[in-house]
Amino acid sequence: MNVDMTKEKKELRKQIKKKISELSMGYCKSADEKIRKHALSLPEYENAEVVFCYVGTKDEINTTPMLQEILESGKQLGVPKCISKGIMKVYAITSLDDLEEGAYGIMEPKDYCEEIPPQNIDLAFVPCVTCNKKGDRLGYGGGFYDRYLSRTDVRRVILCREKIMVSEIPVEEHDLRMEVVVSEEGMIFI
Repeated sequence: MNVDMTKEKKELRKQIKKKISELSMGYCKSADEKIRKHALSLPEYENAEVVFCYVGTKDEINTTPMLQEILESGKQLGVPKCISKGIMKVYAITSLDDLEEGAYGIMEPKDYCEEIPPQNIDLAFVPCVTCNKKGDRLGYGGGFYDRYLSRTDVRRVILCREKIMVSEIPVEEHDLRMEVVVSEEGMIFI
């Protein structure tokens, strides 16, 4: 593990979190709605049978309307759940009522939900602290998504507001590049 890289990532997370705290509620609401529309208009989404999507926290994209739309589409929806340090699994939900507050205060599938094998997932909507237009992603430092997604050949789509994107992100060997970047401005295919 590169100590300098870890420090660099930690510093960038701090800067972006400050930026996020300064975004207006109006901007976030408008950007999130446009991001939802762009993401759900992707051909990859249209063709997917099993869609993996995170539940946004207060600082992330509000994915609740997106989750609801995926549920209503008849596609199978998988939501991540933290199992242990750095390890997550994806579970099928059939309603937003299948979610409860879990690890780190994040909404997760309840215990009765069934696991979806990683190889069954067609498309993944991935969160970030920030990303760039090359598909590099800065996560939260736990390695959950990189570890999980590296076991799949799923199409990786990152959702990020334009105002918190940066041009350069420190990348390590284990950091997975995203294949599509979706912001309120549109979609970038990597």
